[in-house]
Amino acid sequence: MDKIVVKGGHPLKGEVTVSGAKNAALPILASALLADGKSVYRNVPDLADVTTMLKVLGTMGCGTGRLTGERSDVCEVSVEGAIHPEAPYDLVKTMRASVLVLGPLVARFGRARVSMPGGCAIGARPIDQHLKGLKALGADIHLTEGYVEATAKRLRGGTVNFDVITVTGTENVMMAAVLAQGRSVLENCAREPEVEELARVLNKMGARIQGAGTSVITIDGVDGLNPVEHAILPDRIEAGTLMVAAAITGGDVLVRRVVTEHLEPVILKLRETGCTLTTEEGGIRVKAPSVIHSVDVKTAEHPGFPTDMQAQLMGLMTVADGTSVISERIFENRFMHVPELHRMGADITIQGHTAVVKGVRSLSGAPVMATDLRASASLVLAGLRAEGKTEVQRIYHLDRGYERLERKLRDLGADIARVKA
Repeated sequence: MDKIVVKGGHPLKGEVTVSGAKNAALPILASALLADGKSVYRNVPDLADVTTMLKVLGTMGCGTGRLTGERSDVCEVSVEGAIHPEAPYDLVKTMRASVLVLGPLVARFGRARVSMPGGCAIGARPIDQHLKGLKALGADIHLTEGYVEATAKRLRGGTVNFDVITVTGTENVMMAAVLAQGRSVLENCAREPEVEELARVLNKMGARIQGAGTSVITIDGVDGLNPVEHAILPDRIEAGTLMVAAAITGGDVLVRRVVTEHLEPVILKLRETGCTLTTEEGGIRVKAPSVIHSVDVKTAEHPGFPTDMQAQLMGLMTVADGTSVISERIFENRFMHVPELHRMGADITIQGHTAVVKGVRSLSGAPVMATDLRASASLVLAGLRAEGKTEVQRIYHLDRGYERLERKLRDLGADIARVKA
């Protein structure tokens, strides 16, 4: 397996551009199933998860492709003729977002057979809320040999009250409801920007959705949708990761293509650490202080502090002045990066769903192993600050969510390289 080798001690300086949002691109690609014809998506990040979603769509009979050269950020999905409405285990096991094809398939084609999902091992992420929502819209659901089988002559509008806030559950049921007969009301919905982005795309296709970005979404079903052209919004988690990279190295970096309102909790916390953040045309500049101050963080659903930034901020807190308390309230198993940070000299104590981080004067490079997507980013960030050489292994996790991160960091002055297996 490939690994990333980092030699720390180089303050990052310069400009970097944020890629398209993975967590917006995946449901939007799945939404192409809702209309005949060719949909064209721009600013699509070149990530392993995106490749997997395109493969899932391809196995169903969709035409998929990514353009080359200067337009390599453009993906096309064509839906013509018969579709085989099944997402196989071999693909779904590698990426739980593959389950996002379930809603579009049963809504448009009347049936779907989708393997139970896999993905990062950061805690239980069941799809019971997806199934509850589809049942409320009239789908007949069966679990057979590790697959979800859903059928419906035509979905009908209904009320769905999610027991817990779920991003992919909200997205899946929303995509199903756009072709249901009548009005659907989804309650206790996820409010993430990626949910709003999906609703924006669906409305461009001819859907009638109101309230996306709030806890209640109202959808009036239509008889059909049209293909679409759309540019994916910037990835707020990549932007936050790059901002922390500037902070942890004592750098000065302009991060371009940042939607600041999507990152307000992260921006506020970085300012509390002593960083200077200023909005400039096309982005936000991060200047690190001479001393990083400790801050406390509690993760929460949007618009709270994102769980996908918890590991990166913890990496920053390992070298802060003082003690930080980091509470993880979304996933029960999202401190797997802590033992690896210990190997680098971090002082972190786990107490249930809380990590107490006592800042140390310096970290030391060490061989470490990535356990999930955001954990891998935190280890790279720690390596940027550590004395000596850090080797981050199992970086296939990183490639699922960051487009050429090592290249972007190297262009900012980091001593970082990918080493082929």
